[in-house]
Amino acid sequence: MTAMSHALVDAPSTAPDRPTRSPAARALALWQSAGPVAVFVVLLILVAIVQPPFVTGGGLRILAVQATPIMLVALGQAMVLHVGSIDLSNAAIAILSAIVLAKALGPLGAAAPLLCLVLLTAVGAVNGLLVAFAQVPSFALTLGTLGVLQAVSLVVSHASTVYATAHTGVLDFLFEIDVFGLPIAFWVAVLLALALWLLLRRTATGRAMTAVGLNETGARFAGLRTQWLRVLAFALSGAMAAVAGIMIVAQAQSASSSGLGSDLLIPAIAAAIVGGTALTGGVTNPLNVVVGALTVSLVPIGAQTIGVTSQAQSLVYGLVIVVAVALTVPRVRSIVK
Repeated sequence: MTAMSHALVDAPSTAPDRPTRSPAARALALWQSAGPVAVFVVLLILVAIVQPPFVTGGGLRILAVQATPIMLVALGQAMVLHVGSIDLSNAAIAILSAIVLAKALGPLGAAAPLLCLVLLTAVGAVNGLLVAFAQVPSFALTLGTLGVLQAVSLVVSHASTVYATAHTGVLDFLFEIDVFGLPIAFWVAVLLALALWLLLRRTATGRAMTAVGLNETGARFAGLRTQWLRVLAFALSGAMAAVAGIMIVAQAQSASSSGLGSDLLIPAIAAAIVGGTALTGGVTNPLNVVVGALTVSLVPIGAQTIGVTSQAQSLVYGLVIVVAVALTVPRVRSIVK
């Protein structure tokens, strides 16, 4: 980076020439931080009032299990949204990761998850390279990649379910061992969210990614390598999706193009947005994306728990997500936590 770029990303938040924020701006910043949590807590309280056994009878563990793959794909999506792009292919990357892992676990054992992580991170990075250097719009490119990856998944799996029949003990602990009543898989996803939060808040690279999302032209004039920062965002999306695929196999002991995880795309995007990620870029809190994933997962589980008919569950799900997004989406993207 140039000296100017370091000055941009390393400038202290208490610079003397920074104007004092108004009470309204401070209140908005506070809501951006606490809003997603407040929405989730309100929904959880409503479900607990109507069905107390949900909280005391293992409902929270079910919620954590359901939320884990959504959370991981949403975290990757949030990183891409943070730099002003979108990745419509990362849910398909998760499915391909699960299929590759289910096939490779027998011959490779403990090395199979590492293979999936490297391979699918590379797929994400290729997306980023094409978006950044070929100037292909991310929506169009990843929509095409989505189709390609779905076709590859069908070919690799022979359009059938692939069962993990050997060395499954490598993954069993993820959902069989609980910490504080929730599976280790959930806490792994939370730790990855914390790592991404630290990347964005405590490193020059993360602050440079924020600069790209807020004003790519300005970031480029400041000497930041905006293209490589975009590649990094897509690579992180691929990596998070690869981990989601690992969690799918750990949970189901199998993988298929139409099985568990095949409907992750929309919930993951919703989770990222409910978690306060700005579609316009530059505003992301990975820890709030965790809460967003829990909220998105709670709605259908809660609707079923309180007795909403299957015909009405989609309507309830859509209405609650719309309200949650309206309450949590940032209106002013220049306020960054």
